[in-house]
Amino acid sequence: MPNVSRRLLPLVPVVVLAVAILSFPSLAPNPYILSSGIVVLNYAVLATAWNFVGGFTGYISLGHGALAGLGGYATGLLVTKAGMPAFVALIAAAVLVAALAVPLGMAALRVRGASFVIVSIALVLILLLVFQSWASLTGGSRGLVVPRPFPSLLRPEHHRVFFFLYGGLLALALLTWWIVDRSRFGLGLKALREDEDKASALGTPTFTYKLIVFVLSATFTALGGGLYALWFGDLDPVFQFSVLTGSYLVLMALLGGVRSLYGPLVGALVVGTALEYFKGSFGNTPLHLVATGVLLAVVVLVMPDGVLPALAAGWSRLRRTSQTSIREVTAAELRDQRTSAASAASGSARSADSAGFAGSAGSAASGAGATSPGTDAGVSERASAHERSGGGGGKPDSPGRRDQEARR
Repeated sequence: MPNVSRRLLPLVPVVVLAVAILSFPSLAPNPYILSSGIVVLNYAVLATAWNFVGGFTGYISLGHGALAGLGGYATGLLVTKAGMPAFVALIAAAVLVAALAVPLGMAALRVRGASFVIVSIALVLILLLVFQSWASLTGGSRGLVVPRPFPSLLRPEHHRVFFFLYGGLLALALLTWWIVDRSRFGLGLKALREDEDKASALGTPTFTYKLIVFVLSATFTALGGGLYALWFGDLDPVFQFSVLTGSYLVLMALLGGVRSLYGPLVGALVVGTALEYFKGSFGNTPLHLVATGVLLAVVVLVMPDGVLPALAAGWSRLRRTSQTSIREVTAAELRDQRTSAASAASGSARSADSAGFAGSAGSAASGAGATSPGTDAGVSERASAHERSGGGGGKPDSPGRRDQEARR
């Protein structure tokens, strides 16, 4: 049973997420709350897409807002200028952004650290100027109006449909991140995240891996931006190409946990809900920016690894403490344990003494038995020598005695 429960435990967040997505449209009290839920899900999709780069490679990008803007404008332009169906245009826009991400990644991923951050910010600002200035194509500061894909639906039903669409896109992004995390490709990405130079020295094609995961991240970011264009229907370059969007995504991922599957989702729920609350309560005042900055400072100082890793570490520490705590053993049990240990030690000592005494007695007996045959052999040898010398205990004949006997 413990093994079964351990295997089923990872499915609990999946079930909770599915139930929440399926039940939220029915529980939302009004269309505004439902639309706020769509905004939060949009943040969750973008933050999960950002986590492909930030979580696997450790590169902090503030330019993913530009990729979302490219996906939104590409979808809108393909619908309005090329006459494509809405969702065909969405897929085509994602493919175009993925193709554009290849040269962008080849240029940006050659630098690291703060240089990469600066390059990502420069990408956002350049695209903002381009889309603002190219008014004949993008509408400029007037914006671009995108037709609704379901014109027969009322606004509440329209929100409901797009809420489910965002839920499906989020599930696809999470599934892809999970597959990459458990693949050999993901292992190479983690190696370059820990030490890119050592991973390259060991034969890992670090630049190729970074480029592939950057393109994958750009694809999901473009899908999120294009779906937002179809839902909202009005695109503005200042809003679509904003550095703040990239900052929000970084904050969401850091808050939840960059290296975890559900970390960006948790961060999006917290930060996205807070942003919608401040904007709804205080309008266009910069109070939401102040609150976002304070939240970022608290996360970096208190939980630098994120909420989910901090909770997991605290839970493991609590379990380890509960399993090894001596407070669960009473004084009587400790006394019994010490008494039994002392008895076992004294018994083993007595056994060792008895074995030593028996061994010494046996050695003495074997020594005596080995000596008596040798003694008998010595006595018999001396008797034989005596007999050869004349026997009976007499002295051997001398020349003087033989002379005396001859005179007589």
